[in-house]
Amino acid sequence: MNLRQSEHLPTSEEEEDRIPVLVPVLPGIGAIGKTLFIGNAVAANDARLLLDNGVTSTMNIAVNIELQPLSLGDGTVVRRTHIGLIDGPGNIPPHLLGAVFVLQGILSQKSPGKAHYPPHRSGNVLVHCRGGRSRSASVIALYLHLYWPERFPIFDDALSHVRSCRGLDETQPQAAMLDLCRQALAMYKKEFKTN
Repeated sequence: MNLRQSEHLPTSEEEEDRIPVLVPVLPGIGAIGKTLFIGNAVAANDARLLLDNGVTSTMNIAVNIELQPLSLGDGTVVRRTHIGLIDGPGNIPPHLLGAVFVLQGILSQKSPGKAHYPPHRSGNVLVHCRGGRSRSASVIALYLHLYWPERFPIFDDALSHVRSCRGLDETQPQAAMLDLCRQALAMYKKEFKTN
């Protein structure tokens, strides 16, 4: 169930972590118009929800959550990518930037069919952690700023957009993750920007 379509919005993080949360953040990506979603681990394991929303790839940002392979009702095998970040202090900027670069790769990747590949088709992408509030929100906000600068010229614009889509207040993402985003952004500008 898409959180935005739910008649009963959860009152606590604990309650929310028991229901699937899948929220669109940015539609119309690339030639086929993929949609980038944010959500939680429950949604990433809900084959019917993913199929109904055209999600064929998931990116797990949680270091402490391992997901099993998943097939959708149409036979598509969900492509799973795992970039484990710690929920709070302990991460380093290159790890976060790596997650952003991998997300761009997933969104841009073609889905060629090969005899030795599991059945797959190109589709929408879900970025999640346990709850979809801190780690995944940080990765998506940084991605939006770096890869969609015409829409999100400053990081805080992207962060506000993600918070608004996901229904987060100022306490999410966690302060340690926001500090990491700013460190990663400074590193990116120093290492990768030539102008």
